[in-house]
Amino acid sequence: MDIYNLKKISDKIRAYVILSTTIAQSGHPGGSLSAADIIAALYFHKLRHNPKNPKWEYRDRFVLSKGHCCPAVYAALALNGYFGLDELKFLRKFNTNNPENNPKLRHLQGHPNALLTPGIEASTGSLGQGLSIVVGMAIAEKIDRKEENKREYEIYTLLGDGECDEGQIWEAAMSAGHYKLDNLTAIVDRNRLQIDGNTEEVMSLNSVGEKFEAFGWDVVEIDGHDFEQIIKALDEPHIQNKPKVIIANTTKGKGVKFMENNAKWHGTACNFSQCIEALKDLGFVDENSEIYKNKDSEEYKNKEKQGEIYLNLFDGISGL
Repeated sequence: MDIYNLKKISDKIRAYVILSTTIAQSGHPGGSLSAADIIAALYFHKLRHNPKNPKWEYRDRFVLSKGHCCPAVYAALALNGYFGLDELKFLRKFNTNNPENNPKLRHLQGHPNALLTPGIEASTGSLGQGLSIVVGMAIAEKIDRKEENKREYEIYTLLGDGECDEGQIWEAAMSAGHYKLDNLTAIVDRNRLQIDGNTEEVMSLNSVGEKFEAFGWDVVEIDGHDFEQIIKALDEPHIQNKPKVIIANTTKGKGVKFMENNAKWHGTACNFSQCIEALKDLGFVDENSEIYKNKDSEEYKNKEKQGEIYLNLFDGISGL
């Protein structure tokens, strides 16, 4: 897929993140938006995968270590056809919170659940565990190879930079270097904000790339919103016997002006007016439209009216 179309996909992912978390009134939009371009490049450019056969033996494996940002991955999976786009409306809606208590609409939980959601490789959310999981997958791939020098599949993971406070990350990084896992690529979403504020004030990472390098990794640093740089970093062959880490410099809340570089939006959903404002920034609501001009009116404070508008917007994005 060319860069123009990847950009269109990432815009849709961002719009679905805003709408699904707003409808749920729960979730993590900020880090989902910062990772949207990386996720679009993975699912629509790099990963070998098959929505019709999610457990295809030779698929590439991707694990979202920063599991709270799953709204972006769910959107990418739905756009690929792993499940219906309509199901994104039921993010975090369990039991009686979905129509007819339909168990098929419970699978998009607040953190990825590999037992419930097609296309999810590992249940994540306890920060720091994802890199250990993919180290195990990468070792398994080396063991499973049917030909000595031919890889069966590649393994990828996306980490949060705040997540890199966890000691388990560095144990796993040391293991990956030790076992020479040149079938493994980690990506750090370096948006410099975590739930408690600026990462460098909470627990300074300094040069996170140098830390990985010390454990034997090949380190590539990029602008995590520049598709040319993302694709080049993903496509560049591994250095023999070295795992690769891509330090992707990103902006928390990317694409929505009032969310950008604001730690408040780590785990806060929009209200109606904010949702419409966000979708305007993303290009899915016209600032001259009736909805935008009246987003703060008394009429639009009615919950049923808001729900109707959300669904219409959702269907409009799906139809583009």
